[in-house]
Amino acid sequence: MAQVELIMPKMGESIMEATILSWLKGVGDEVEIDENILEIATDKVDSEIPSPVKGVISEILFQKDDVVEVGTVIARIATDGEKVEASPAVAVEAPASNGTSQPEVAIEATPVPVPSQPMAPSTVEREARPSVSNRFYSPLVRNIAQQEGLSISELDTVPGTGMNGRVTKHDIMAYVNERSAAPESTRPEKSSGAPQTASTGMPNKVEKEAATVTGIKAGPGEEIIEMDRMRKLIADHMVNSKHTSPHVTSFVEADVTHLVDWRNANKKAFANKYDEKITFTPLIMEAVVKAILDFPMINVSVKDGKIIKKNYINIGMATALPSGNLIVPVIKDADQLNLVGLAKGVNDLANRARENKLKPEEIQNGTFTVTNVGTFGNVMGTPIINQPQVAILAAGAIRKKPAVMETEFGDVIAVRQQMFLSLSYDHRVVDGFLGGSFLRRVADYLEQFDQNRQI
Repeated sequence: MAQVELIMPKMGESIMEATILSWLKGVGDEVEIDENILEIATDKVDSEIPSPVKGVISEILFQKDDVVEVGTVIARIATDGEKVEASPAVAVEAPASNGTSQPEVAIEATPVPVPSQPMAPSTVEREARPSVSNRFYSPLVRNIAQQEGLSISELDTVPGTGMNGRVTKHDIMAYVNERSAAPESTRPEKSSGAPQTASTGMPNKVEKEAATVTGIKAGPGEEIIEMDRMRKLIADHMVNSKHTSPHVTSFVEADVTHLVDWRNANKKAFANKYDEKITFTPLIMEAVVKAILDFPMINVSVKDGKIIKKNYINIGMATALPSGNLIVPVIKDADQLNLVGLAKGVNDLANRARENKLKPEEIQNGTFTVTNVGTFGNVMGTPIINQPQVAILAAGAIRKKPAVMETEFGDVIAVRQQMFLSLSYDHRVVDGFLGGSFLRRVADYLEQFDQNRQI
């Protein structure tokens, strides 16, 4: 009889581990090919893991909330009609051998997105870093340690029962419980000061608040709402971005009358010809791509004191979800697409984002982000950089305003379609000249839009 090993799949190029959210099947349960077995979560996306074969689950090696490295065997499935005794508990030890060897085949599962759960924005991943003693701790264990006020030196003393002596959630929770029950005089000294983030060493407001949320009591007329997982990820991502990049924001006002007139005159014909709506987003993206080609040093990232210049243009677009959260799907190689291609990409990603049907790779590897705050009726914004990018453009609402125009007969006041554009950029590598020139160039392309352009 064959035993097939279910491997924790790689969810993205830079993702090295995932958290098990729940097991949908237990030991002894029969599964069909492509039937979902468990749900997992990374810092970027939640997914369901289907069975690669038909058989019976013979062993489950990790429990709910365990953080598992990519490539690790998480379960075994017996095939060829082998009988397996059902067990209500999650198995953590291999069953005793009956004296006959069984071939084992390792198969990496193929993840599928979880439609019912929100996805995390294209974000800076929380790295699980080794401690001062070079001991590995997962993000889950580190977060618990921070919430309980454990210093790194104290965490190093916690005995681990995981692979290679790794500290699991159950290990640290058992330690915390024993620690709480111990007399005050015998407890290890808590770490001093505010909690420290693993990546920057700076106090993390989100983690500090999370550590005290259990002690919060609602006052008169108040209601305590627990942040969902995605909101916590967004909060961590935004705080990390502010800690990482010194933000500067520049503004310009663009006269987009020609662009608005062209869209109003051609949107029905565009929809009839290409079966796609033409919104302002792809028109703005087209101008952004042209400006990036003119100023390629805006399309970079920073790592270890070095500037990484991207010779490809992947435009992220901030999209609101029904839950109120945001996600940033990415249009890859946007400089290779014409306006029709950009419109198709924008509409497809936006629709699937709202239905929670994006794939993990569709929210990764952006090099520049555009957010349209005008959809909320806002005239301008100061967006936070989507790390590890170095700039993000916000487009405000288009409004009719009186403006002074120069003509051959002198200056006149006319009603024009005006829009504010704002660019937040990382002042470590983007100075005012580059940031301001790039933003002005985007506005120039929008203002110079050809009213006679053919669809």
